[in-house]
Amino acid sequence: MLRRRALGWAALLVPGAAAATDLSQTVPKGQPLREATLQGLNGAPRKLSSFRGRPLIINVWASWCGPCRAEMASLERLAWSEGGVPFAIIGISTDDDARAAAALLTRTNATISHFIDRRLEMENMLGAQSLPLTVLVDAQGRVLEKVSGAKPWDSPEAKAFVNEVFSRRGAAR
Repeated sequence: MLRRRALGWAALLVPGAAAATDLSQTVPKGQPLREATLQGLNGAPRKLSSFRGRPLIINVWASWCGPCRAEMASLERLAWSEGGVPFAIIGISTDDDARAAAALLTRTNATISHFIDRRLEMENMLGAQSLPLTVLVDAQGRVLEKVSGAKPWDSPEAKAFVNEVFSRRGAAR
């Protein structure tokens, strides 16, 4: 897990490294995400609200983040797995260089929708102090859980966790 705030001077020295997250803009658990227009990396732009109506998993990543790259394949497999609560999965790249992010998606044959967060709007809204960050959102757009660090999202334990979170309080409706 890479700490965004800890980058400090590295943000000036490392291509793709971004400034610290503005936590004053973070949506806390239990609250709905604000509207945002997501700029497509491997598809068309979309409004964040267009994902309402079913649960959503948002993965915040960067092409220069090793742990982010390590978990991407498991998110793809989770997206294509059967059973459990139906949900959507999207990726939000915090890369400064959209070409680097798009190149990673091409190399990994990504099929889920990915978007670029050029102004760090989603990073700030989700409170991504470290990467990767995975946020589970209910069908009404409320933040249910935030998971920092790379995880094997297609493992039986992770699938059970996702299904349990989305089953709480009618999150799927």
